[in-house]
Amino acid sequence: MSEKLTLVHAVSQALHDAMSKDDDILILGQDVGKCGGVFRATEGLQEKFGKERVLDTPLAEAGIVGCAVGMAINGLKPIVEMQFSGFSYQAFYQIEQHVARYHNRTRGLYPMSMVIRMPYGGGVRAFEHHSESRETYFVHTPGLKVVIPSTPSNAYHLLLESIKDPNPVIFMEPKRLYRSVKSELNQSDQTLGQAKVLQEGNQLTLIAYGAMIPVCEQAIANLPQYSIELIDLQTLSPWDENCVVESVKKNGRAVLVHEAPKTLGMGSEIIASLMEKAFLYLQAPIKRVTGYDAIMPYYQLENAYLPSVEKVVSAIEETMTF
Repeated sequence: MSEKLTLVHAVSQALHDAMSKDDDILILGQDVGKCGGVFRATEGLQEKFGKERVLDTPLAEAGIVGCAVGMAINGLKPIVEMQFSGFSYQAFYQIEQHVARYHNRTRGLYPMSMVIRMPYGGGVRAFEHHSESRETYFVHTPGLKVVIPSTPSNAYHLLLESIKDPNPVIFMEPKRLYRSVKSELNQSDQTLGQAKVLQEGNQLTLIAYGAMIPVCEQAIANLPQYSIELIDLQTLSPWDENCVVESVKKNGRAVLVHEAPKTLGMGSEIIASLMEKAFLYLQAPIKRVTGYDAIMPYYQLENAYLPSVEKVVSAIEETMTF
């Protein structure tokens, strides 16, 4: 039996395994070397692979991503760490104007194989710009893939797939889950763009990703009277439309859960697709359980902002009894 790992250690293991097999892979970011990263995801990697492959950078997100662009153009495979997703805004010009566009701009002449890792989301009582869930900024940007794991095992496998992918990938890690769960690194045939059915059911489809997966699992456990199918999207861009549509066609009811604000969140896009492709199969309106259209509040109100087991249970019951 393999060792059980936390999600952050699974990320670290994936980085180690990828770098061991490919000398073109390198890591850069603030404190990723000597300190091992703010969450210790890169701990020990500089000692193993040296300072030329695990680079401590100045506090300059635009500069970090800009340097990674130059590396990728020249055939390297940089992995960038943003200390928090809220710090990526300073680099958004580089991400949108260069990371997402360079391969297309040069008609395939120059590669752009790179991964930008960033812890995201609330639930750890952090400061402002440390807790937001703004994944749709990147989903809305053509040329980027966006991946969000929910378990140590799929974090490991999805990160390896992201590193292998020739396209730039935004890899968002739910820091709420970094050390709260452990699992073995199971064998996987996962590829980017595929959702995973975590539990089959025939009455309602529950769709979520990242830190909301454990919340949904607890909600299902509180509702044994219903047969609920739980889908973990895993990849938000491209998202697995076929998996979701076929499940909702089968079940006729759906609830979507994400901690990002409601307006123009992933739930909006998924519901629009379901209205186009599964409308005649619906037996009830599709409900969303999301964060609010407000800035993530400070400590005392953080849990009130985030989707909870109680909110998901309520949404499921309303949908089932419609």
